[in-house]
Amino acid sequence: MNRPIPSAPKRTPLTASMARAQATGGHTSLPTVEEVSSGGIVIDFDDAKLPVAIIARYNRGGRLEWCLPKGHPEGVETNEEAAIREIEEETGIAGRILAPLGSVDYWFTVTNYRVHKTVHHFLLEATGGHLTIENDPDHEAVDVAWVPLGSLGKRLSFPNERRIADLAREVLTKHVPGS
Repeated sequence: MNRPIPSAPKRTPLTASMARAQATGGHTSLPTVEEVSSGGIVIDFDDAKLPVAIIARYNRGGRLEWCLPKGHPEGVETNEEAAIREIEEETGIAGRILAPLGSVDYWFTVTNYRVHKTVHHFLLEATGGHLTIENDPDHEAVDVAWVPLGSLGKRLSFPNERRIADLAREVLTKHVPGS
């Protein structure tokens, strides 16, 4: 009887990294970088639909994502100051902070390191400006739109940002009668 000769499984980058992780007890040798961003939900209270300014950007894989505006604090900026500045840069809308909405953190990996990112979110009242991405210094935003607060969860790409939108609706009841 003819039997096939067993061969070793093909080694791919994924199986190689899994073997490395197993050999090191599940730990990878990639360094970790801590990142902090601030941003949030800026609402136009002059409109009964309570529209929120959100941005679209392309992710590293080239997919379009709708998300809340955010970015890194610069210099000695507080998280609040960074949120106000980043929202205005990415959306064109100036705002005033009404309340903190909490923070989310997540992990992702880039070529040579892992990133642990914490994003601080705030609820803001729009105080001026007009929608534009022209002032985004990093040119990450490719589009900007007003979305009614009630529809925001359907437009945002990330579950953690949808949770922030839900929290914003709860917090609004304390800041806007009848909302």
